[in-house]
Amino acid sequence: MKKLYIVFLLIFISSCDDGDLQIESLDFNDVDVQTCTAIDIAQANTLFKINDDEALILILEANVLTQEEGTITVNMTSSTSSTITYRIFSDTVTSDYFCDNIPPSSPTVLDEIIALEATIIITTTATGTVDVPEYEHYIELNSITLKTSNDERITDLSVDEFGTITTN
Repeated sequence: MKKLYIVFLLIFISSCDDGDLQIESLDFNDVDVQTCTAIDIAQANTLFKINDDEALILILEANVLTQEEGTITVNMTSSTSSTITYRIFSDTVTSDYFCDNIPPSSPTVLDEIIALEATIIITTTATGTVDVPEYEHYIELNSITLKTSNDERITDLSVDEFGTITTN
């Protein structure tokens, strides 16, 4: 009986409290990117990905998307208008939360973390015709630095395939 008591005591002493949010990775690669409105390159655009009770929101400032083929790199910092926000909700979230004029009262946001910096890579390819120009924009997010509400810094997160959006 003493041995069993000692084993339980060791387990109890060596256990730790994981009450703080621990983000080891952003798992959004296999989730489709969504928008609420048609993409307008002359305006800021909100793109989001939902993974059950998590959401990754990318706001691209006006004129970041272009109608020229090539690759551009946007170094997002606190002084740029483009932002990346990671939210954790109390329950599964749907696009209605982002697209309704008045968001539903449930689920609620448990934590919201705004990225301090990141590298946004956008590769644009012409896919339309001369008469109907259309462009595909493939977006990657690299070197994301998050700072949690308890001042923990999480660096070098990435979403290799944020998604592809189309403009015309």
